[in-house]
Amino acid sequence: MIEKIITWSIHNRFMVLLLIIAILSGGVYAIWETPVDAIPDLSENQVIIYTEWMGRNPQIMEDQITYPLVANLQGIPNIKNIRASSMFGMSFVFVIFNDDVEIYWARSRVLERLNYAARLLPPGITPTLGPDGTGIGHVFWYTLKAPGYDLGELRAVQDWYVKFALQNVPGVAEIASFGGFQKQYQVTIDPNKLVYYNISFMSLIQAITRNNRDVGGSLFEMNRAGYMVKGLGYLKSMEDIEDIRLGMYKSIPITVKDVASVQMGGDIRLGVIEENGEGEVVGGIVVMRYGENAKDVIERVKSRLQEVEKGLPPGVSFQVAYDRSNLILAAIDTLRETITEEIVVVSVIVLLFLFHWGGGLVAILSIIFSILIGFILMKTFGITSNIMSLGGVALAVGDLVDSGIVMVENAYKQLTNEVLDIDEQKLDY
Repeated sequence: MIEKIITWSIHNRFMVLLLIIAILSGGVYAIWETPVDAIPDLSENQVIIYTEWMGRNPQIMEDQITYPLVANLQGIPNIKNIRASSMFGMSFVFVIFNDDVEIYWARSRVLERLNYAARLLPPGITPTLGPDGTGIGHVFWYTLKAPGYDLGELRAVQDWYVKFALQNVPGVAEIASFGGFQKQYQVTIDPNKLVYYNISFMSLIQAITRNNRDVGGSLFEMNRAGYMVKGLGYLKSMEDIEDIRLGMYKSIPITVKDVASVQMGGDIRLGVIEENGEGEVVGGIVVMRYGENAKDVIERVKSRLQEVEKGLPPGVSFQVAYDRSNLILAAIDTLRETITEEIVVVSVIVLLFLFHWGGGLVAILSIIFSILIGFILMKTFGITSNIMSLGGVALAVGDLVDSGIVMVENAYKQLTNEVLDIDEQKLDY
């Protein structure tokens, strides 16, 4: 078989040249277009469903949220397994598909089934899909460096400015905020005053809810001009909440401040984030979208951070906490250095033992074209360029070196013997 291939190649040099050009072009294209990452993605092909119902214990979450969802998600095509977890106030369902299923097709099938399953859940409960990322999608972490600012102000800057700006970066699935205090208006009720004024707890909640919205009206015509009528009711300060009327007591209006105290506070925290032991910080995690090029996504995020930093409050700046591109570049440099060393060693060995430049060139070209073919196959089968795959390429080059040297030496020996035979025939003649 090998002899026939060699014979065909000798008699069809133009076709071999076209094949070499095709391998060279395809290999260069594959090197540039293959997603580059430091860590191979071994995570499951899954869709995560997250449901929140705060204040409920895990058993209630299991009975009223998790079980109905898992039961109604059965029957979706190409499902491998369904796993679920219930905890205090939260429910997670992991729908795991076969490895060959396209992730966005899977998400659309799950979303279709959720529209049917949602009717079996308690009123007001809406399950949501998790981000279209994977377990190794956390490619970049940053913190806000701001001396003199409190954690609540920094968290507000992160949630309402930085997060929205970075979510528009191509390849980013989600920006997960961490640290600080999430600001909220807190109404602390005095139950004794509720009993004294004969006001129920539910009426207090309904009053605050009704007063936190705008109301649209009809068209009012005056002097041949039409005016749109609407009622402005959004709450903008603690005083607006305190002045909400709850009822009457002996012809005296009762407001929220008569039965409760209103203050600005932070949401309950289940942990804190520190950086280098220097105190708490606020920041965000960039979650990469499934199948994206990690190196390109990080570069686009860094470029957007430079633009966003111009609009930050005075004294606030970004500080990188974790950047996977350093590990990615280190892996690429290691492969480049290894291949360069192997090519140099092969060239030196061939030249020292054979004293033939053509033989050394053949061995070197066999290594280069084998690497290009490897990248073409990686691009074809959707394998990313990471530490494992690039390490495999480097190891494979070591095997190619041996075969290249043996083949060149054998060809050189055969040609030498033929030359010696011709010389002997001439001498005999």
